Amino acid sequence: MLKHNRFKLSLLIVLFLSLGNAAAALAAELRYTLSMPEPHTHYFEVEAELSGARKSHIDFTMPVWAPGSYLVREFAKNVESFEATDGSGKSLRSEKIDKNTWRVYSNKASVVRAKYDVYAYEMSVRTSFLDASHGYVNGTSMFMYPEGYQNQNGTLVVKPFSGWDKVSTGLKSTGNFTYTFPNYDILADSPLEIGTHEVYEFTAAGVPHELAMYGGGNYEPKQLMADMTKVIEEGVALMGELPVDRYVFIVHNLERGGGGLEHLNSTTLQTSRWNYASEAGYRGFLSLVAHEYFHLWNVKRLRPEPLGPFDYNTENYTRLLWVSEGITSYYDDLLVRRAGFNSPDRYLGVVAGSINSVENTPGNKVQPVAESSFDAWIKYYRRNENSNNAEVSYYTKGGVLGHLLNMEIMEATKGEKSLDDVMRYMYNRYYKKLNRGFKEAEFKEAIEKISGRKMDAFFQNYVNGTMSPDYNTFFDAAGLQLVNTNEGSKSINWGASTYTSGGKLVVRSVSRGSSAWKGGLNVNDEIIAINGYRAGDNLESQIAGMNTGDTAEVLISRDGKLQTLNVKMLPDNSVRYQFIRVDNPTQVQQKIYNKWLSISNS
Repeated sequence: MLKHNRFKLSLLIVLFLSLGNAAAALAAELRYTLSMPEPHTHYFEVEAELSGARKSHIDFTMPVWAPGSYLVREFAKNVESFEATDGSGKSLRSEKIDKNTWRVYSNKASVVRAKYDVYAYEMSVRTSFLDASHGYVNGTSMFMYPEGYQNQNGTLVVKPFSGWDKVSTGLKSTGNFTYTFPNYDILADSPLEIGTHEVYEFTAAGVPHELAMYGGGNYEPKQLMADMTKVIEEGVALMGELPVDRYVFIVHNLERGGGGLEHLNSTTLQTSRWNYASEAGYRGFLSLVAHEYFHLWNVKRLRPEPLGPFDYNTENYTRLLWVSEGITSYYDDLLVRRAGFNSPDRYLGVVAGSINSVENTPGNKVQPVAESSFDAWIKYYRRNENSNNAEVSYYTKGGVLGHLLNMEIMEATKGEKSLDDVMRYMYNRYYKKLNRGFKEAEFKEAIEKISGRKMDAFFQNYVNGTMSPDYNTFFDAAGLQLVNTNEGSKSINWGASTYTSGGKLVVRSVSRGSSAWKGGLNVNDEIIAINGYRAGDNLESQIAGMNTGDTAEVLISRDGKLQTLNVKMLPDNSVRYQFIRVDNPTQVQQKIYNKWLSISNS
């Protein structure tokens, strides 16, 4: 009896302490101020003010990564001049206690202000950037959070450089460049574009959208917004709803650029400013729009279990990036097709190109796509000269698997169901109903539920294994066959890419299984001569004139030492698939073909 009472007393104490901490958090106030008085120096100035905490010390932590980009980037490396004061301006002692945490000994002060500078000069969608023309902020690379107050609502005040009159962000504005956020996750997930950029507004699916264009370019705003609206509305038609009341596109138009990063109600895109006038470049930009916008559902709401709530201090591992990114890649070109910007034949060429890319990547036979997802933190963003031999992209391979899953579902249901039904089911169940992330097995279970088929072999062979699918078994459902136009080619597989440095021809990479790989060529070897003739710009011509089975005498310099390698020429077994339609497709094949490619039956 006494033991039981002590247990109840312990529970009461824990409950009391928990309620006390919750009350303290509710009583606190959090306010950030972001300044940029000398943008040409690339330094932002940040002040984080916490009121009402009254603790002996407060730890301020800078995240190490940006959600959506799975690499520890060590944002604390750009922090300088950290100092802390109380509400009266009196200095408070502080010290750095680990790589990304500063401890402020606040002595239960009612107001604690942490001030620091952030060097921002990496122009990417994942980081922050500041120069004389504009400022761009990704929250995790800019704003520290006070430990224990991640769920605290707060205010952000932006003080743009003199003459800069615009701030574009998904945060809720209260006027005068002042914004509110319900918790740190939202602050971190709401990038800001600050400057004199062009701002356009349009409505898609009944929701206001903002298009913030930095850098200029050969785009035509009205046409661009009209075309983006078509893509957006195809996504909404697919998923059944648009779960935001406002959305912001931040577009960086650069001399050279590409890529995007998704956020809860916004995205940042990078593109070449002259891409818009090219038909291929314009379609590519619309595919980028479709990809990042589809993340609004897939990743930002429907998410694998480890991807939220986020731990900003360390890696957040999942084997499902092939679903989060790969299935999104499946939909980006498909939404562009549904919006009418790709013909069926051109779209089939895009699909065949993705399959070619996967099958011609040596790492596809080495790394399962689930492992590629898990190891993104140490491999995908840290590529080296051997990456192509050892890795496969969870974007491209995941997209290809999306096509195969779609064909499997459509074939099993005679065209009544598709991968669309799986995504809607997953979204409604795990995001809307259960409000949690999904587990690995639950994605497989959803496909089995919609298709009515067991998917054990598919996941064992293609997701968790490295077996190459029999593609025609899948695409026959739509009356399509893949034909390898390289079949019977007499080309050789040389397999060494090179570059010129100081007049020297140097090996950049060597492809697994190629002639160069088998013959012993190494990265950084200087190729001097082949079969007694000096090598140079004519290397490809020299190699192309040889036949399978021939042996090339290759003179190289390796670490300053001359040596000769005898390289046997091996056949080129790469594939170059293209789709052809089967003769006399069945009624079901025609139905699936039309439904997949959005072709009217009329």
